[in-house]
Amino acid sequence: MFTKYVFPALAILGTLCAVVFVRAGSKTIPTSQPIAQPAQATFDSYIAGAGLVEASTENIAVGTVVPGVASEICVKVGDEVKVGQPLFKIDDRDLQAELLVRKAAVESARAQVNVQEQDLADQKNQFEKWQGVADQRAVSKDDLDQKRFAVAIAQAKLDSARAAVAAAEAQVKETETNLDRLIVRAPVNAKVLQVNIRPGEFAPTGVLAKPLMLLGDVRTLHVRVDIDENDAWRLRPGAAARGSLRGNRDLATTLKFVRVEPYVVPKRSLTGESAERVDTRVLQVLYSFDSDKLPVYVGQQMDVFIDAPPVVALRAQ
Repeated sequence: MFTKYVFPALAILGTLCAVVFVRAGSKTIPTSQPIAQPAQATFDSYIAGAGLVEASTENIAVGTVVPGVASEICVKVGDEVKVGQPLFKIDDRDLQAELLVRKAAVESARAQVNVQEQDLADQKNQFEKWQGVADQRAVSKDDLDQKRFAVAIAQAKLDSARAAVAAAEAQVKETETNLDRLIVRAPVNAKVLQVNIRPGEFAPTGVLAKPLMLLGDVRTLHVRVDIDENDAWRLRPGAAARGSLRGNRDLATTLKFVRVEPYVVPKRSLTGESAERVDTRVLQVLYSFDSDKLPVYVGQQMDVFIDAPPVVALRAQ
């Protein structure tokens, strides 16, 4: 009797639960709003591309020609530097010691020159005395020749000593040049964008994934725009362009054409990983803008729109 009513009741309850869950799951999910509204073009026909802000000098990855341990960092991030201003120094204690030795060698060589000058003067004096003998029969020809040859030998020794001085001075200049190479200097007037070396850290040579320092002239900024190769044929150098900051389309400015880099390259995925690539090739176009017009930093992305004729009109031509 009990099972006669319980099982049908459970079946009905299960059916009702299924209906409730189905209705709850069939509700329309509201569309999520974007965090930032996408940029919009101001041209009727245009080419769109993603741009990356860089310094007008391009971003200069500073390295060192001589590997070693950094002993002093002369600048910090944000500093304005002039051409030739020291950026950081490599430990130079070994070369400083070598410089002292070589300077001492110069002094020794100069002293040897003084000795040879005195010896040459003595040999010349003796030779002149032998030549000045009134009665030449008192002086044998062999003795006179010996005195003459002694003067020539003394002159040769003096010339050799002077050459030794020149060689020692050249070695001093070589060491001074090597010391100067241990001071890494700014190649251009620029702003320090990154400092990735600290005192006591080893500074290697070569191309590094993370540069020791990053410099660039940010008084005028450039934006490097990637134009898909499928749209490259529509690009007209000098055409009007406008860029807006990624994340706020209201922060926009007119861009000034700089140049086209005529070699089409693989597109770099703008995710922060410099080694990432996608199956697309792009033409890179550079535009400039005044950094005072936008609160922008080197490395930020921009959405760029370039005025271009419609595809139909171009094909008709």
